[in-house]
Amino acid sequence: MRILLYLISIVAANVVTAAFAPLNLGIFIVPMGTLLIGATFIFRDLVQNKYGRKKTYMFIGFALGLSAIVSSLLGDTLIVVMASAISFAIAETTDTEIYTRLNLPMSLRVLYSGVVGGILDSAIFVVIGLSPLGAGFLPWEAVPFAIMGQVLVKTIIQGIAALIIHQTNHSSKNTIAH
Repeated sequence: MRILLYLISIVAANVVTAAFAPLNLGIFIVPMGTLLIGATFIFRDLVQNKYGRKKTYMFIGFALGLSAIVSSLLGDTLIVVMASAISFAIAETTDTEIYTRLNLPMSLRVLYSGVVGGILDSAIFVVIGLSPLGAGFLPWEAVPFAIMGQVLVKTIIQGIAALIIHQTNHSSKNTIAH
């Protein structure tokens, strides 16, 4: 089920991004799929908890290929597909390695690894895929706002997930103690 949620969130993020115009939240520009991208880091952490780091990399590779295929089928340009693949590979790998190395409660590992992964994913994708360096959808002046908007949304999602995990773990410990 964890693997399925991970893969569905990745495909859904591509579909939602292609289907809906980005949100303009004040000065921030946020593609609609960003709401789901934040969840992919959480689902990847859950996959890693169950299957371990080595198998998680196998699932990341499969998800990367699936994401690229879906993105292409939805009509994304080659530069956007490549930017997505590069940012995905770097962000998911970084998230995996940080999550693995932190000797902290799961909620904090999810938060810290997801925030770093979200920052990398946002910055790399926007610069390579959307800026004048890539497809040119955004002028250079808008690039920082697009990155910050995505980082903000992904960080909020990571924070909510960390709180839920903390509460769930805290509740189950109290239940066991009684």
